[in-house]
Amino acid sequence: MIDIRGAMTDPKLFGSTFGGESFAAWRALLAGFYGLPLTGAEAEAFRGLTGRATLPENAHDELWLVVGRRGGKSHVSALLALYEAVFRDHRKHLAPGERATVMLIAGDRSQARTLMRYVRGLVDSNPMIKAEVAQDTAEGVEFRNRSIIEVHTASHRAVRGYTCAAVICDEIAFWHHDGARPDAEVIAALRPSLATLGGKLIALSSPYARRGVLWENYRRHWEKPNPRILIAQAASRTLNPDLPERIVEDALKEDAPRASAEYLAQFRSDIEQFLTVELIDQSMRNEPMTLPYQRGQEYFAFVDPAGGGADEFSMAIGHRDGDFVVVDALRGQKGDPARITEAYVDVLKQYRIRKVYGDNYSGEWAKQEFRKHGIAYLKAPGSRSELYATLFAAMNAQRTELPPCDTLEKQLLGLERRVGRGGRDMIDHAPGGHDDRANAVAGLVSIGAVTEERRATTKSARVSGLI
Repeated sequence: MIDIRGAMTDPKLFGSTFGGESFAAWRALLAGFYGLPLTGAEAEAFRGLTGRATLPENAHDELWLVVGRRGGKSHVSALLALYEAVFRDHRKHLAPGERATVMLIAGDRSQARTLMRYVRGLVDSNPMIKAEVAQDTAEGVEFRNRSIIEVHTASHRAVRGYTCAAVICDEIAFWHHDGARPDAEVIAALRPSLATLGGKLIALSSPYARRGVLWENYRRHWEKPNPRILIAQAASRTLNPDLPERIVEDALKEDAPRASAEYLAQFRSDIEQFLTVELIDQSMRNEPMTLPYQRGQEYFAFVDPAGGGADEFSMAIGHRDGDFVVVDALRGQKGDPARITEAYVDVLKQYRIRKVYGDNYSGEWAKQEFRKHGIAYLKAPGSRSELYATLFAAMNAQRTELPPCDTLEKQLLGLERRVGRGGRDMIDHAPGGHDDRANAVAGLVSIGAVTEERRATTKSARVSGLI
């Protein structure tokens, strides 16, 4: 059986793509991962990539690679998928009708489709491999040896029930959905699928914050000899010397912390999770989701408008109960902004609300749209980060009550605190995440805090005889 080094260098296979000097570091790393004897140059490269003093004697079960952007991850992911599917025969371990699945997992469908394009590109470029294809569908490529390469998104529910020859996780440091971090759940769901065939678990990703399964494996196993788990770390130009150096230099000048992660493969130390699970849980009531209007109660509202697309048009309604801010209602919808505005106005009128607060990012259209229905649109009392800081203070002091909304909980968990260029804290969602409902709630709580501050000021003035 051909080994991974042979697959990468044989002109009849993938030598034209992976056999050159630019992929020398990749060949050394993968040869070590599969337990092949290393040449002198390969051994030096392997030690530099893994931080290990000793060389491997056998193949590993898992590879966790922290690599900079443009380092060749997608190309190599496609190569590994084809190597595991075509050159490793699992038929004697398969039940009738069963397939050995090589699973490519990405954070979203667009990234998954990109990975499959790389796979199909390698298949189409090699007549020998193409002849082994039994069926090519939208979901994957099936081969005559009863193996199949499929793409999946990062869902712990969707990956269950397979018999996997290998699992390749693309950009695992960025897997999330509205703030939820499914990386640990997905990996836990996959391990039983790999057990039958002794499959490989391979995770290749640019680093991000110091959390998640990529960081945990790096923290625990980097530089340490482990017969099962191999950790490697490489800057972009280490694995792809053809990447122009000026691109990295320009990025470092523009934003050093971000560029250090994206191109130098360093985990960011300037980002941390903003809210804990415990703090959110203690702030959420058990039920109901929406509290009805009560006569004599004064309500206020905050909206986070969206002009369509992936973002929700969100609205929160609440009232003060002593020094508490209670979020009575929370809404989030996608679609036509004018139609959503009309629907929200109906809810506002149920709570006798004639004005809403919101940010200025939506421009004049939000003001005009609410004005059509007799609702004034006022500017939020602070920036996004300031609104979140007020929300944190209220939650930490146990002075706010949130509705039991799963989407809200996920978005709150997904908020990050990072240090801005001027040294000030910035609070926002992670790249690719959403915080529409969280922003509406933060704005509402801030409105409640401002209202209380004004009341306290007015009371003090009255006592002093100023009004």
